[in-house]
Amino acid sequence: MNKIIKIGLLSIGVLATTTACSDDFVDREFYQEVEQGPLKTENEVVSFVRGGYDVMRSKEYYGADFLAYGEVRSDEMYSNLAGGYYQNVMNYTMLSNDAYAVDTYSKIYELIGKANIVINTDMKSIQGTDLNRKNATYAQGQAYALRAIGFFDALRLYGQKYVANGKSLGIVLPLKYDPKAMMPRATIAQTEAQIEADFEKAIEIMSANGSVGSVVKTELTVNSVKGLMSRFYLYKGDYAKVRALTNDLIGKYSVVSAALLQESFRYTLNGAAPNSIFELAVGINSSLSTASYRQRLNPNGYGNIVVNASTEAAYSDNDVRKSFITTVNGQKYLSAGSNSSGIGKYTQGVGADNIKMLRYEEILLNGVEAELNGGSQAKALAYYNEIIKNRGLSEVASVDMETLKLERMKELLGEGLRQWDLRRWGVNVPRPAGASTDPDLNAFPIPRQETDMTGSLVEPNPGYDNSK
Repeated sequence: MNKIIKIGLLSIGVLATTTACSDDFVDREFYQEVEQGPLKTENEVVSFVRGGYDVMRSKEYYGADFLAYGEVRSDEMYSNLAGGYYQNVMNYTMLSNDAYAVDTYSKIYELIGKANIVINTDMKSIQGTDLNRKNATYAQGQAYALRAIGFFDALRLYGQKYVANGKSLGIVLPLKYDPKAMMPRATIAQTEAQIEADFEKAIEIMSANGSVGSVVKTELTVNSVKGLMSRFYLYKGDYAKVRALTNDLIGKYSVVSAALLQESFRYTLNGAAPNSIFELAVGINSSLSTASYRQRLNPNGYGNIVVNASTEAAYSDNDVRKSFITTVNGQKYLSAGSNSSGIGKYTQGVGADNIKMLRYEEILLNGVEAELNGGSQAKALAYYNEIIKNRGLSEVASVDMETLKLERMKELLGEGLRQWDLRRWGVNVPRPAGASTDPDLNAFPIPRQETDMTGSLVEPNPGYDNSK
């Protein structure tokens, strides 16, 4: 199926604790003491789930690159190519051995592999008390959600939903950890059905074995899984389900005030901001330093992802979000300053700000769009005004899709969602001068290691050097 998966779990060690992540993420090493076999304890199950979070926060995934892909291929930000970062991504000139395509694919399937080990563990065989088994089963529910996230991310990057050749291939869907298995790519419909099934299974298991009202921000909860499901169903165009999920989450979090907005992104409020639903724990001890997303956004770092002038111009002067953007030497940056008091998003000097995976404001914006498409205009307006009144702006009397599209840009700038918004809306994604115009290249190349290995059943994406 997938020989570039590098699970890093040929052996495991048993952790001494199962406590939740603190503000500083602590890497859990899998010591080479026991040959990897069936998981036997709550600690081992939880360790694999936390290992999944660790994979997600790597620089090739949500630590930097995956977020950047959503921005440099959009109308709101671009790469100025400082240090050579994202040139092939932005110019649609990747090859099938391009590091971005290969490394992110590897990390996504590493996450899926770890999730599969937990998912395929018989929870009845977990040693200890009934409480140990209950806690392990809750972690298994989180693993289903992690697998759904991995499949969804892989589908967006490598699936053929937005290519021009009329094909409908999704991704490889391994449901157990077997790096020697040979599997073809599923269709887009099959991939979306599996993502939906995994999310629903996660909700079922977690609801039955944990606290539905858990307020932990640095691991998946029932509410954060529902929020991520909302994002998936928005991508899929299932507005009825987005409306239902939004209703489930209304009032359980709050939009941060204008005064607290910048602070809500900073290290000082890691895991504690009132609008945070899910974030990946980082902290000083395990910061990504020069590999962090902060370094991509900040002129004191690599400063290679910058804001379009037209994006800044979309903000009114009294919109607090405009202050996130700082002009340095003629270029506009979303992050400035060398510590937690800096202006912008992700400002901590060594990249210790937690990675904000899901905020309440996104849920409200999802709700606005869903209500405008078959729901209640009044609800859409209420959700919309809840955001803008906390950004220093006056409430409005009506909202439509064009207003919503602009608001998503202004509120979610730099958070890795814009490319996917434009594509699902059918809006043209601008390409820089000299970039390839081939629409087949909207999908990343499937890594050559996947398509060219002996016996591979994986079909490449069209338009690349490994196309068959």
